[in-house]
Amino acid sequence: METHIKNILVTGANGQLGNEIRNLANSYASCRFIFTDYQELDITNSNACEDFIKKTKPNFIINCAAYTAVDKAEQEKTEANLLNATAPKILADLCKNLNVKLIHISTDYVFDGKTYLPYKETDGVNPESAYGRTKLQGEHNVLDSGVGMVIRTSWLYSAYGNNFVKTILKHGAIKPELRVVFDQIGTPTWAHDLAKAILDITNKGGSNFKPEIFHYSNEGVCSWFDFAHEIIAISNMQCKVKPIETKDYPTPAIRPKYSVFNKQKIRNLYNLEIPHWRDSLIECLKQLR
Repeated sequence: METHIKNILVTGANGQLGNEIRNLANSYASCRFIFTDYQELDITNSNACEDFIKKTKPNFIINCAAYTAVDKAEQEKTEANLLNATAPKILADLCKNLNVKLIHISTDYVFDGKTYLPYKETDGVNPESAYGRTKLQGEHNVLDSGVGMVIRTSWLYSAYGNNFVKTILKHGAIKPELRVVFDQIGTPTWAHDLAKAILDITNKGGSNFKPEIFHYSNEGVCSWFDFAHEIIAISNMQCKVKPIETKDYPTPAIRPKYSVFNKQKIRNLYNLEIPHWRDSLIECLKQLR
């Protein structure tokens, strides 16, 4: 393992994943972190990015920044494309020119969910939402550089920001009943676990860095209904959770019905221990008490 200090620039550092990386930073003594959000660095501005990268000299950039308002993206396609496709291209092109490695975070929404086998990285993509299409273009832009790794994840949650777990806790505390879809299947991912996986990859240095697509989520499979049921049960709330179909809860953006990942590639190459989603949920809920 390389022992020299590595500079790691984190964009979108005030989001769920960025905050979890921040929490873990002290555990990686061989890494020096530069945390930025849009206040410190506008990643849609090529000149600003070039100046910042030349000044801070990162070995890695972890791009956690994204437009993640899935339904809103149906109306705000230009804004979503700017953050999800244009900005990753700016970063990727600069990384190529300045000899920096890029780790870019993507999503299960690049798939249409019309299968029943866990998705491999080589499976065909077919996004059915504006969000998914902009994220797919971002993937292409990063991979075209030859210096960017894409890590797709799904159903991300944490103690930070807005996410499904915090929404269920909020409504479960005041409502006698919640209605949650049971016909969308996937795997929740605790942002802490994804952050650790990413930092373990960067900590190993450049020797086994692969500018390819990888899938990462927690282990196991559930529906949104199952996930909500566990959140309520673990939290000892009295709220009842009732299953409904997707058609009973219409949204502007189409969600994939099936978002389970095959994680064999990232697990084997980087020797990762990937926790089960329920075990990680228990740990996250401890932080939220």
